[in-house]
Amino acid sequence: MLRVDDDNDKKVRGHSRCSSDSSQFIEATKRDALNRLQNELDKILQTDESGKSATMRKEFQGFVGLFTRFLKETGPSVEWERIERLPEDAVRSYETLQKPTADLVHQMLDKLVVVKLNGGLGTSMGCHGPKSVITVRNNLTFLDLTVQQIENLNRTYKVNVPLVLMNSFNTDEDTEKIIRKYRNLQVEILTFNQSCYPRINRDSLLPIAKDAKVGGNTEAWYPPGHGDFYNSFKNSGLLDRFIKEGRDYCFVSNIDNLGATVDLNILNLLLNPDHEKGQHEFVMEVTDKTRADVKGGTLIQYEGKLRLLEIAQVPKDHVDEFKSVKTFKFFNTNNLWAKLDAIDRVLNEGLLSMEIIVNNKSLDNGQNVIQLETAVGAAMKTFEGGIGINVPRSRFLPVKKTSDLFLVMSNLYSLKNGSLTMSPQRMFPTTPLVKLGDKHFAKVKAFLERFAAIPDILELDHLTVSGDVTFGKGVSLRGTVIIIANHGDRIDIPAGAILENKIVSGNMRILDH
Repeated sequence: MLRVDDDNDKKVRGHSRCSSDSSQFIEATKRDALNRLQNELDKILQTDESGKSATMRKEFQGFVGLFTRFLKETGPSVEWERIERLPEDAVRSYETLQKPTADLVHQMLDKLVVVKLNGGLGTSMGCHGPKSVITVRNNLTFLDLTVQQIENLNRTYKVNVPLVLMNSFNTDEDTEKIIRKYRNLQVEILTFNQSCYPRINRDSLLPIAKDAKVGGNTEAWYPPGHGDFYNSFKNSGLLDRFIKEGRDYCFVSNIDNLGATVDLNILNLLLNPDHEKGQHEFVMEVTDKTRADVKGGTLIQYEGKLRLLEIAQVPKDHVDEFKSVKTFKFFNTNNLWAKLDAIDRVLNEGLLSMEIIVNNKSLDNGQNVIQLETAVGAAMKTFEGGIGINVPRSRFLPVKKTSDLFLVMSNLYSLKNGSLTMSPQRMFPTTPLVKLGDKHFAKVKAFLERFAAIPDILELDHLTVSGDVTFGKGVSLRGTVIIIANHGDRIDIPAGAILENKIVSGNMRILDH
């Protein structure tokens, strides 16, 4: 039977849940829940016909460990009153970093591994398959742009920085087919899979899967968040391989963040540190919080160490304080740098600790399930010498919605060697705030059909579009533009139109005659 060694007396803090009058009763039900879960997982293992039962057993052990911690939660993972003021040297300004000399760059890059988190699907944007294969600009996908970036780095500096993709069971098969087209390029692409965990019924706390055939019932399984990176990276053998090759750091980021390119100044800080301050085993890139980022995780000082605080960990009566731009000035970009031998040490010594994120979901059949997840940045407190670096906003350019796609496809950016750069013709460095109505613009196909060409937005501050709206070629949007087509109405913005500080509403169709 699956078992995870655990100290029964050790209390784990997590997200708060209701207490009961009888602690003994609760403890008994929790022990029962764990035993029943382990029995069900054993039954699932016995149905495996793929020959991968050893891998599945190892992953199940990881899941049982997570589930055990979930059962032992005694309250919020953070006591609000114990949050300390950030020390002055906790977050360093990017502007203070030294640029490495040309002769150092080659040997520095030989110490680096680039990891992209590639486990997500494009379903929220109406696309099939991995999100990384959505076309974002010039007929190039997220994956194309990433490969171009690394190949350009390797060619320019005559190095071999490997590109590692952490896939999930949702994206692995498609990704393996797609990366074959890069075989003749100067970039070594390696892949590994994050764990595959069973979704559990919210009421019974038992797996909803009845057998080990993941492909036969994908709704019964889930990838447990990017916090699974550390263990899966180690289990794949790649961590040990890179350490033996003499590589020192990995740069980890989301594949849909088009601003997450290799930064030589940050790498220089890590490999050639200020001896007075010592070496940094972990760096989190943060950037200034705006009203658009109020839900993003932030850095706090807690129990003498820097750590990530996510909105899910915040007590309800402190959520507004968490969202305050004045109280918490930075948010996590999820661009992370970690020392490889430190990851190895933390795992070998059993020190890895990340808060559990309880993700409640309702499946298409109406069944309520729980996913237990962790976030990769939450491991920060486990490492020594962790710091934040306040980077320019240009290093955080995620594409989560079609409103983000609108920006990266526009003349606001130019593309060179897989990297996007904001146009020098933009008078101010901030990106416009764009809101596109979900009903007509949320899916990529529908979004593209509404633009004959993406408008000129070099002078745009704010755009809101709602309802049945289309745009002709050569449209220019400036200042604040609000376009609202009411139910049953349609607005066609004609070719060549210039809208500056305008509100357009009602029904406006331009018809040929």
